[in-house]
Amino acid sequence: MKRVNAIVRAGQWDDNSMSDRVLLDAGDRHRRRVVLTGEKGTELLLDRPDPVQLCDGDGLVLDDGSIVLVTGTPEPLVEFCAHHALDTVRLAWHLGNRHTDVQIVGDHIRIRRDHVLEEMLRGLGAHLHPLEAPFDPEPSGPGHHHDE
Repeated sequence: MKRVNAIVRAGQWDDNSMSDRVLLDAGDRHRRRVVLTGEKGTELLLDRPDPVQLCDGDGLVLDDGSIVLVTGTPEPLVEFCAHHALDTVRLAWHLGNRHTDVQIVGDHIRIRRDHVLEEMLRGLGAHLHPLEAPFDPEPSGPGHHHDE
């Protein structure tokens, strides 16, 4: 079994050099220690001193120098925005007050599908668009590092 020596953030490595790929949802991408198996059968051990948040497109550098691509599996999400930036901030505050994981994509915010939260957002004037996409939520506090 190969060991992960480093994590290279998405966009900071040549993904043409990947040797294999692991598919993980957002929950499975927040880990400290886990054994993973790539699509081509590569078995690897991620063993970090602190939990790391892996993102869609990150590279896991193995002890032999090969790189395994981390791919986020599509999840049921809803993306929303408001007419004005201040309204979007207000919507984000309501979600933060409920400790909801969010992903910021440009001037839109994504959350996991939740009919109660979706109704609240609609009631506050948000424009919602359901979609299926990898979910990379913002780190939510201490221990959610993305270090090598």
